[in-house]
Amino acid sequence: MNVSHEIDLLVQEIQRLGSKNADGKFSVKFGVLFNDDRCANIFEALVGTLKAAKKKKVIDFQGELLLQGVHDNVDVILLQE
Repeated sequence: MNVSHEIDLLVQEIQRLGSKNADGKFSVKFGVLFNDDRCANIFEALVGTLKAAKKKKVIDFQGELLLQGVHDNVDVILLQE
């Protein structure tokens, strides 16, 4: 799969699983994304896709890397729809 296609899919999943925050942007907890069955089937490397999307400024989250368990409560915020 190419990266931009995976990022497009990620945007759709954040919109599906997340809700709008106070700034009007979609936001979802990393743990919700990571533990979702549909996301598990779509993304071979969710963390890699998140990192690529952050680099392209499509999403934002605190830190460099998100790890399951440790970062389950970190918000993944959609910057572009």
